Amino acid sequence: MKTIHLIHNPGAGDEAHSKSTLLQLIEAAGYECRYCSTDDDDWQNIDPKTDFIVIAGGDGTIKEVVTELLEKEPPVKKLPIAILPCGTANNIATSLNIRGELIDIIRRWSQPQTTAVDVGEVFDINGKPDFFIESFGYGLFPYLMKEMKKKGKDDIEDKDEKMKAALQLMRDISHTYQPHHCELIIDGEDHSGEFLMAEIMNTRFIGPNLFLSPHGHPGDGNFEVVLIPGEHQAKFAAYIDSKLNDAEVVYSFVTLRAEDVRIKWNGTHVHVDDQQIKLKENTPVHVRVQKNALVFLT
Repeated sequence: MKTIHLIHNPGAGDEAHSKSTLLQLIEAAGYECRYCSTDDDDWQNIDPKTDFIVIAGGDGTIKEVVTELLEKEPPVKKLPIAILPCGTANNIATSLNIRGELIDIIRRWSQPQTTAVDVGEVFDINGKPDFFIESFGYGLFPYLMKEMKKKGKDDIEDKDEKMKAALQLMRDISHTYQPHHCELIIDGEDHSGEFLMAEIMNTRFIGPNLFLSPHGHPGDGNFEVVLIPGEHQAKFAAYIDSKLNDAEVVYSFVTLRAEDVRIKWNGTHVHVDDQQIKLKENTPVHVRVQKNALVFLT
């Protein structure tokens, strides 16, 4: 019998994602399960003899767990990670094609496939290194995060309503947000310009399921740098409108594959994954890919 270390965010999802339901589903599938809540102080104590880790939560919970794992030594650091997506956007799970009902996801563990997943290392911010799983970037998206918080829309409990509110707000601000100058060196080549958004992406989706990196994969050893130039303002707004109308139009984003990025943004709207951070304008930041940092079940 395989042993699972289940790390559960009890605040994510609904009754279908409760402790009792998760334990019932996992144990009925034939696994021995050690349950830990992210509200408990000891969830980080992972037995190295565990067969794999299961994270039941959203993108923020995955980031929290991965932050802890990256600081541990092997074999814990290299334990396979399974996801039971219970959050709002679930961009990491969706990028790994982990979809469907929880019971179906759990059943697939009996014939597991694994994939290596990269992380992005970020240097020169606030005097210490950081990392991301989803993306690091400037402009429209971190400004959306700021406005969501300011207008109290982060407190919306219903998942679908919150996603719709984020898209509506993104549509509104995309019409008026001004492009910013960005010094951008990708693998030694200059791609500087005036952009509404510059996102260094590891996943295929960010925010309210914006499908900005259709050709990327979290384990392909590269970032996709997604750029929205100022002259694409109307096109991007139309793309958001189409998502709100459930008729997503084809929009060709400017994407550049990268392993090493040096960037300076003439503005202060910046984020690492789902966290806004404070940087002075034109702060030089260095980002590089750490390949095969983690192992996920898909």
